[in-house]
Amino acid sequence: MNKPATIEFATATAINVSAATPPTQALHDLIPGEARDSLLAIHDVLRRELPQGRLAIYEAGGGSCSVLPPDLPSRSHITVVDIDEDQVRNNTYADVAILGDVQTYRFGQETFDLVICYNVIEHLPDVEAALLNFRDALKRGGMILIGAPNPRSLSGVVTKYSPHWFHVWFYRNIRGIKDAGLPGEPPFPTFFHPLVTLPRLEAFAAANGLEMIYRREVESPRYPEMRRRKPLFAALADAGATVLNAVLPRGTDVRRGDYHVILRKS
Repeated sequence: MNKPATIEFATATAINVSAATPPTQALHDLIPGEARDSLLAIHDVLRRELPQGRLAIYEAGGGSCSVLPPDLPSRSHITVVDIDEDQVRNNTYADVAILGDVQTYRFGQETFDLVICYNVIEHLPDVEAALLNFRDALKRGGMILIGAPNPRSLSGVVTKYSPHWFHVWFYRNIRGIKDAGLPGEPPFPTFFHPLVTLPRLEAFAAANGLEMIYRREVESPRYPEMRRRKPLFAALADAGATVLNAVLPRGTDVRRGDYHVILRKS
């Protein structure tokens, strides 16, 4: 469903956003692999667990791409908050788009049925504040969907300890995204707050009234992308991952560079 978005600036200035472009689903740019499979499984969970009537959804960070099941927007009021003005302007599917910081922007208690925070928490200096804001804004039984990179994976370590210019180079030359690094375009600077680590996130959730009802670590979608676009580069990355897996504790797979979780408010 195509909806015009209203951008609310800190100065309360409203800007009309064109509704000519249909909403883009995040699945469109994921080639077959574990990450896509997990998102499809998440869609099933959301359809099963969310109320059947009208929904209130908050997307924490939202440009032109959404991970919502394609049938949900038509029965949802979607609010997006993003700190990047270009990302806010690029949004075409929200009912309300707000230029603001998800770490500090607060909604009323028990406002939303679902909060989506996908590929966002790794960019936040204060993940704890953001998560508590999400929890407080949820209705009882409401859910938070989080997708994030695994800081302990091979791609997570490279991302965490390499300079931002390298991330831009990788997006442009390996992923083939020519606009990477331009205003409003990823990659964005990363912080990797300790709560981005999955065991710490799970412990924090349990201590703050959030039950983890879905948890899956997946191979980073960058691997199947590289295998298709840059097979030699992918072979080197796969070889390095194989060596690391051989020397790390049994069951470790450093290719699992992403994770998806769903937290439910008790």
